[in-house]
Formats: sequence, C-alpha cells, structure tokens
Amino acid sequence: MRWANPLWIAAALPALAAVAYAWRQESTRRAALVYPGSTETLRAAAAGAWARELPLLLRALVLVLCVLALARPQKILRQMAGLARGIDIMLVIDTSTSMRALDFNPLDRMGAAKAAAKHFISRRVSDRIGILVFGGDPALSCPRTLDYEALYEFIDGIYPGMTQSEGTAIGDGLAAAVNHLKESAAKSKVAILLTDGRNNAGLIDPFTAARAAKSMGIKVYTIATGKHGDALYPIDHPVLGRTLVKLPEDIDEEMLEKVAQEADGRYFRATNVQELSQIYEEIDRLEKTEVKLPETLSFQDLHARLLLPAAALFALELLLSSTWLLRIP
Repeated sequence: MRWANPLWIAAALPALAAVAYAWRQESTRRAALVYPGSTETLRAAAAGAWARELPLLLRALVLVLCVLALARPQKILRQMAGLARGIDIMLVIDTSTSMRALDFNPLDRMGAAKAAAKHFISRRVSDRIGILVFGGDPALSCPRTLDYEALYEFIDGIYPGMTQSEGTAIGDGLAAAVNHLKESAAKSKVAILLTDGRNNAGLIDPFTAARAAKSMGIKVYTIATGKHGDALYPIDHPVLGRTLVKLPEDIDEEMLEKVAQEADGRYFRATNVQELSQIYEEIDRLEKTEVKLPETLSFQDLHARLLLPAAALFALELLLSSTWLLRIP
C-alpha cells in the first residue's frame, strides 16, 4: 500500500492536539457534585462521566479518518512481466473501385471485407496488426499496433478508390506489406491479402513479392472475394441516375494460389459473407510466438474504506448528542 498525498497525515497532528485541548477544557469546567449513598450510585456517576466523553471521542475518530482519507491510501496492483503468444500481422486490402460490387447482399465487397477484418481483429489478443491498402498504388493505412480500437477506426475509414489510382497492383501491395514486416522482431510474421481482381497495375510482379516474403520468413495468405459469375455494380448515369450494371468476374485465382504457395501460406475463395468470416476464423488459428510483455503498475484508491466508517461514526455522534447524551447547560 502507498499514500498518494502523504502530507495530509501531518495534518492529523494539530487536529489531534485540538481535540486534546477541547477535552482538557471540558474536564476543567465540569461541575463537581456530591453523590451520597451507596457504591452503586458512584458506579453510575462514573459511567455517566465516561458517556459524556463519548461524543468528543467520536468526533476525534471522524477527524482522523477524514484526514487519512485525504492522504489517499492506495493498493498497488502489479502485473509482472511475462510472456504472451503473439504474431505480427499485416492486413493488405484491395481498395480498387470494383470493391463496390454488390454481391455480398446486403453489403458490397468492401463492406463485407471490413466487417470480416474487424471480427478477425476482435479475436486476437497479443498480436500487433497493421493495415495496408492498395489500388493502383499501395498506401499504409495503419502501422502495426496493439491498439485494436484504433484499428477499428482506420478500417471504418477505408473506401473503394481511396488511393486515387486506377488498377489493382497486387504485387506492389504485397511488396509494401513485406517491407513493413521485414524489420519485425517477431518469430512469426503474416500478410493477409484480400482482393477481388487480378494484377493489372504497379511495378512489382506478385511472384517476386511472394519470393521476397518467403526469404524474410513472412507467410502470405491470399483471399479472393466475390461470387462466381457477373456481379451487380452501381454507377451514376448522367440521365438515369444511380444504376446497377453487370460486372464480369475478373479474379486470377491461379495467380493468388501460387503466390500463397510460394510464401508457405494458403489461398481462399469467399463468395459470401459467411465464407469470408470462416476464412478469417481459420487464419485466426495460426501458430503463435512468444513476446515479452512489460511490467505494469496500477493503483486502487482505498479512501472510501475510511470515509464510510467516518460517516457512520459522525451520524452516531449526532444521534447520541441529540438523545441519550443530550446536554442541557
């Protein structure tokens, strides 16, 4: 235990001195009476004298308890440093405009991907997770962090076309994720790449990026999202307004599967929200590595344990002073 404001304890000394002075004054001005008769009468008088001191004693106790409460006694809660199992993960999310396709009823592809990613994060405990988005160019949305609430906010801010570049640069997106993971000290590093298209932009070939990931000990999981066949895609027609048109399927599953195999990962295909959630749940069962946790200290205030009895004693003193120990000058 510790005292957050220990100087208040010193304030108890003059307070007790004041109580002692009041008791002495009370003793000197007490009238002396002659009690005739038996010893029973004397015992009753002694008991009455002690009872008259009771209110002053109660006030003294209340004062001491309040002063100690002001000193803020605190219980020290120590969480010892230890080992937790965790990995470093980078979520690599395609934000090309085709992610607006409405084949995850009632969500579009982007909405389903964001919901699944947030559910995946909610299942992790001691993993550092980052977010990287890509369209025609890659962009880091959030560096690896244990602040999952911040990750949720960054995911909420993702939208199709946010990189302001046309195309789907899968190789560049994966290479950027590898670059952010390569300095990690974690024994296990994973990139989870989600896309609904094929590599048609950027400077780096996806297989080159996959080989680089493997050389740095980074496992790559690839997820193709979108139903088989045509999907409905919203456009703003200059005359008809918001209109739905057919968007042909354009997913290079063979390339995504080979990229995952090259980097010791797995390839998945999600055609609906349930499948996408199940894929992330399966990836959630990855092997974990041990990372050292720092020692943390927290403090629990105990002043209420002093104030509550002080209030009870004060109420008792008021009750006694106005009833059984009522004094009439």
